[in-house]
Amino acid sequence: MKHYLDFEKPILELQRKLEELKQHPEQHSLGIDWEAEIRLLERKIDEARRNIFSNLSPWQRVQLARHPKRPYTLDYLRSTFTEFEELHGDRMFADDRAFVGGFARLGDERVVVIGTQKGRDTKENILRNFGSSHPEGYRKALRLMRLADKFSLPIVALIDTAGAYPGVGSEERHIGEAIAVNLREMMLLEVPFIAAVIGEGGSGGALGFGVADRVLILENAYYSVISPEGCAAILWKDRAAAPKAAAALRITAPDLQQLGLIDDIVPEPLGGAHNDPSTTAASLKSALLRHLAELKAQPTATRLAARYAKFRAYGQFSEPAAEAA
Repeated sequence: MKHYLDFEKPILELQRKLEELKQHPEQHSLGIDWEAEIRLLERKIDEARRNIFSNLSPWQRVQLARHPKRPYTLDYLRSTFTEFEELHGDRMFADDRAFVGGFARLGDERVVVIGTQKGRDTKENILRNFGSSHPEGYRKALRLMRLADKFSLPIVALIDTAGAYPGVGSEERHIGEAIAVNLREMMLLEVPFIAAVIGEGGSGGALGFGVADRVLILENAYYSVISPEGCAAILWKDRAAAPKAAAALRITAPDLQQLGLIDDIVPEPLGGAHNDPSTTAASLKSALLRHLAELKAQPTATRLAARYAKFRAYGQFSEPAAEAA
């Protein structure tokens, strides 16, 4: 069953008319060429879809990034990658099921893949903690990144999380320290490292395994220091101002590229990644292989220096000159 977002309602209405006409053509007026009517409606649907998805607002892109049918990490591990062998546990506390990772192949390249995983239903979302990791998830990610470094395997991180889990247990086990250690250690990894935001890229939860040589983002994903709802609650004291916050935060792919926060935008099919997951997976694979080839051609010292400079440049700001006394 398809899930339509609010801004897709014009498409839904036309789709209903088309289905009704296809199923019961005899109920419509005699003398009308219903096959021609079907073709006309199909053209109207294509035109409406093109108009809507060519002019998406930042908030609408956030809604697409959170679409319940959007491909998640495990979907890409079955399509973009092959021979995935999952590894579990942080060797200190537990296995965080919100985080998945292990060995895989990307084309002919052997890599280590890590990523956050959401659930498709309530039961799976509880198992995966809605894609929000505890400290043990970030420690598992670091263990796998160090393993990749030891065996000279490139790292690919698939980011899709609203943020790290902020619960009591997470704080008791030092979520801030786990993310901080990851930030430091990722700067020192000598293997090529690519991160791709495939859905939500929320705050330190995303950055905690995304300090990479190249940061890619899918066309309708977002990458932000805070969720639009959180920003709206702080600045406007009203979560209903989330659309305004989404625009102000400049968290969509085109804005992020203009600000120099991401390196490449991976195109999605018209209507979003969920409309054609196989095409999206192929586009992601092509982009990953292209960037990986470029990174492997660079000397290690050059890559490490560029990675460090890249993230040190984040968060630049300017202040107006002080007025003369």
